[in-house]
Amino acid sequence: MEEDSHSQSASLKEFYIPSYVLLPDSESETVPDVPRCPVLVFINSKSGGQLGGDLLVTYRSLLNKNQVFDVGEEAPDKALRRIYLNLETLKANGDAYATQIQERLRIIVAGGDGTAGWLLGVVCDLKLSHPPPIATVPLGTGNNLPFAFGWGKKNPGTDRHAVEQFLRHVMNAKEMKIDNWHILMRLRAPKEGSCDPIAPLELPHSLHAFGRVSATDELNKEGYHTFRGGFWNYFSMGMDAQVSYAFHSERKLHPEKFKNQLVNQSTYAKLGCTQGWFFASLVHPSSHNIAQLAKVKVMKKCGEWRDLEIPSSIRSIVCLNLPSFSGGLNPWGTPNTKKSQYKDFTPPYVDDGLLEVVGFRDAWHGLVLYAPSGHGTRLAQAHRICFEFHKGGADHTFMRIDGEPWKQPLPVDDDTVVVEISHHGQVNILATRDCQSKSVRDPSSSPSQHGSEDCQSDDDSSHGGEEHRKFGAAETFKIPEDIDISHIS
Repeated sequence: MEEDSHSQSASLKEFYIPSYVLLPDSESETVPDVPRCPVLVFINSKSGGQLGGDLLVTYRSLLNKNQVFDVGEEAPDKALRRIYLNLETLKANGDAYATQIQERLRIIVAGGDGTAGWLLGVVCDLKLSHPPPIATVPLGTGNNLPFAFGWGKKNPGTDRHAVEQFLRHVMNAKEMKIDNWHILMRLRAPKEGSCDPIAPLELPHSLHAFGRVSATDELNKEGYHTFRGGFWNYFSMGMDAQVSYAFHSERKLHPEKFKNQLVNQSTYAKLGCTQGWFFASLVHPSSHNIAQLAKVKVMKKCGEWRDLEIPSSIRSIVCLNLPSFSGGLNPWGTPNTKKSQYKDFTPPYVDDGLLEVVGFRDAWHGLVLYAPSGHGTRLAQAHRICFEFHKGGADHTFMRIDGEPWKQPLPVDDDTVVVEISHHGQVNILATRDCQSKSVRDPSSSPSQHGSEDCQSDDDSSHGGEEHRKFGAAETFKIPEDIDISHIS
């Protein structure tokens, strides 16, 4: 037993980061060999019922408590700001140990898709030359991000053995590039009332990045409200987002009813019924159908916008970056390119610079995804997408980014409401060897047939400036003027 304990302790040293690297002005200490896989761990202690809190306790007992963070106590951007500035200082003083820690650093984030998206946004905003790759622990209800990269969709064990096993998987995981996407919404300032996004009782993490731009932001336009943000998994609009909004509102009002994943999923299905998602043709106003609500345009090649014809029965539209939606389902599937309607489509790669655009009529249509080759209505693959809302089509709609929904008021007297999605860049993520997400860089794929060069148009909704390139997820991330963190290597 003593030998096993010693072996376990030795293996944990491969992940351990000493305090002097994490805390500025801390006392110097004798350090062991550089760990093979130093990790920073960010946990949403409120996710997964009691699981988040239990996981926090276990990680802090196994690692240096200063390398494990509760995002509810300290925002990730603040923690990373402190650590990276300290690393820069140590490197400037010739500390080779700190340099190697930074080169080998990996991040673990445990929470729902919203928490994972928050971390990805913060790391993206840092603009590091070698940003740390991120592993996602499935601690939410949908867990689309972890599932897409092989980390599963069931909530994890929180005991010592389960955590040590997960750490070993992180050490052996492969790095992948995934696309991320910028979303911009602009509408004329209403004469009265507000058009700010209405979140379910409080602002979800992923909506921290979807906020109104500042007066000094180059995207700001006088007389208009301009919002921007970003996503990694999907953007959806319509009835699926409405059901999600009802679920999140109910969970905020009665958190005691949402203590485990099975109960959460059951409640979600019930809300799908009460919101009319299963009987949409009878209870859902036709004015809220996508075709009646907005005109949709897509761009696959630079400069070539085209109108996208949306069937009149489509009540929900999903713009997918990953092959994982609504708890791990793949709405796009693998198109049979021998069929004429699919000849220009490709499988869903996570780094090809394209979003898959899929439509759904109702919940019954969604159930088709459970069939072996089931899929939604494939509408397009696009490098950029633009929604132009019809004047007076509706006074609101529901939108959702990476599992986090909001109700979006629309001015009824304005015909200039525009939502545009464009390719933003790529981030590093950790994946298991057998994950379902595929890269155009995989030997089995044919990169020459996929992807699209980065496009910038001359209209007001596209800018190449620094503010456009940032998500805004790290609002408190302020670097002193005398340090250029973008060139940290």
